[in-house]
Amino acid sequence: MLSLATAGFAINFWAWALLSPLGPLFKDSLGITAFDQALLVAVPVVVGSLGRIPVGALTDRFGGRVMFPVISALTIVPVLFLGLPGHGSLAALLAGGFFLGLGGTAFAVGVPFVTAWFPPERRGLAIGIFGAGMGGTAISALTTVQLVNLGGLATPFMVTAIVLAVYSIVAALLLRDAPGRVVPTEPVSRRLVATMKLPVTWQASWLYAVAFGGYVAFSVYLPAYLRATYGLTQTDAAGRMAGFVLLAVVMRPVGGWLSDRFGPARVLIAVFAVVTAGAAVQAWSPVLMPTGTIAFLAMAAALGAGSGAVFALVALLAPGKMVGSVTGVVGAAGGLGGFLPPLVMGALYGAFGSYALGLAALAVVAAATLAFTATIARRSLRGPVEDRHV
Repeated sequence: MLSLATAGFAINFWAWALLSPLGPLFKDSLGITAFDQALLVAVPVVVGSLGRIPVGALTDRFGGRVMFPVISALTIVPVLFLGLPGHGSLAALLAGGFFLGLGGTAFAVGVPFVTAWFPPERRGLAIGIFGAGMGGTAISALTTVQLVNLGGLATPFMVTAIVLAVYSIVAALLLRDAPGRVVPTEPVSRRLVATMKLPVTWQASWLYAVAFGGYVAFSVYLPAYLRATYGLTQTDAAGRMAGFVLLAVVMRPVGGWLSDRFGPARVLIAVFAVVTAGAAVQAWSPVLMPTGTIAFLAMAAALGAGSGAVFALVALLAPGKMVGSVTGVVGAAGGLGGFLPPLVMGALYGAFGSYALGLAALAVVAAATLAFTATIARRSLRGPVEDRHV
């Protein structure tokens, strides 16, 4: 079940990220502005992030056995639209991108589905392995342009649609919800209100907005930063960004495993300490080799591990019948948290010609999150479920 869920997450994220690698191509072919290009990339991400809130609540009600094939099948529609008639104008691309956001909601399906299959002491690693499915965005980055070069603009969309269709059928035939899964009976609206009242919802949202949001921000903005600060070529900068992303993806299950061993609070304290130090060092624009490279790789490892640790915390503290609802809100916070930092970095660079203030701001935010984790969040875990860790 964990393998099927992870595959579904990766495939849907692959579809979710199809427009990003093609942004420069659409910019040239349609004559759109840089802002239009950024909007084109942002729309599916924002919709996919916010859409996790209702999808998480629906997963609590209907289970992953229903929701995984449904979300995967529905995502085929915007993928085919974008591949066939939907890439001829900016308006069509934005409309297709809006519905393409469905693919990004798969995360809110998988976390409650996987959580229900594992006992508390093993959920951290399980959720971390599932979370590595975010590497589906790397599949898109590595294959989309190459498929266009091989067979034309429609090719990556056709290939992805076929993979989604196959997964939808396999998931419908093989997925099973965990025995004894608690099915809530309250209406979705009432459960969402109850979710918002849980302290873990807001605590984990803050932590995930910084951890996963930081990963998203760097994966989006790192090439531009490296080119502006160190004069790297586009190819070299993209290669270094790929290394950052790969390390973060690999470290996500490690963060979950460490949370099982030592508790998510201790892992998150270490994570935000590393991010604080790395951002503070990089704010001085040190030489790229070795200082800058070490700083960025340390932050990549920490942000990946932190993303896994946050959902280990959710799996421990959220009531069983509300894991999906909590995951939806927290996942939305993480997705949205990745788009504010690039805007801030770009504005500060435009005003001062330097990224130093932006990285210094990251260090301050990480330090504040470290203090929050060491006090309020850690106190939340002082209970029977984690007495052995804190």
